[in-house]
Amino acid sequence: MVLTGPRAADPTGGPPGEPPDPVAPADRAARVRAMFAGIAARYDLMNRLMTGGRDQAWRRQAARLAAPAPEERVLDLATGTADLALAFLGETAAEAVIGVDFVEPMLRRARAKLDRLDERRVRLVAADALALPFSDGAFGCVASAFLLRNLADLRRGLAEMRRVTAPGGRVVALEITQPTVPVWRELFRLYFHHLVPALGALVSGDRAAYTYLPRSVERFVTPAELARLMLDVGLWDVRVTRLGLGTVTVHVGRVP
Repeated sequence: MVLTGPRAADPTGGPPGEPPDPVAPADRAARVRAMFAGIAARYDLMNRLMTGGRDQAWRRQAARLAAPAPEERVLDLATGTADLALAFLGETAAEAVIGVDFVEPMLRRARAKLDRLDERRVRLVAADALALPFSDGAFGCVASAFLLRNLADLRRGLAEMRRVTAPGGRVVALEITQPTVPVWRELFRLYFHHLVPALGALVSGDRAAYTYLPRSVERFVTPAELARLMLDVGLWDVRVTRLGLGTVTVHVGRVP
């Protein structure tokens, strides 16, 4: 699916007919930070177990769809343990990546991973995706993996991504989505809402975090709504690619 011009979209973060999240933005941000800090130690392991190891392939595909040129600076938002940053270095012509996260335990995990790999091309920065400490047009590509549904203000987050992307550059978002194929949709929902929380409790000791995960996906905008919102903040030629039988989606928009 490709959308080419601006069009308004609902920024509430919930499906049509559902009320917006009643939690205040500041409280929601604090809650998300605390939750990810609590699961940082088992974050990579849970990602591999939940997806059968496919999360790494999805990151690599997102990096390839972004296709940064060698001279372009790449920004990885909500870098977590730096897996998307590493995917950019392994799959594209990118020579260096700046990884941003506002969860310090995640950044510690990322630093340890980069040290083990002796990888010096990733620079980590502690910052909030809603108030980035970078100048307008600083990057040729701005990407995120599994960030947007956690933002306290989706429209503002997309606008920040667009702001720090140079003219002609690309904004890329990899997100979990609800499949639409009958039967598979019901099987996925059963797995996501029941088995994933149980697995999260067993592996990470935090059932609540992995109960939040499917609920946050269910509340999030559809791929089509997200594409329209990307257009609404000034991106063009928004392309939507569904992967994993529709369970994840990559959005790529261009700054005119």
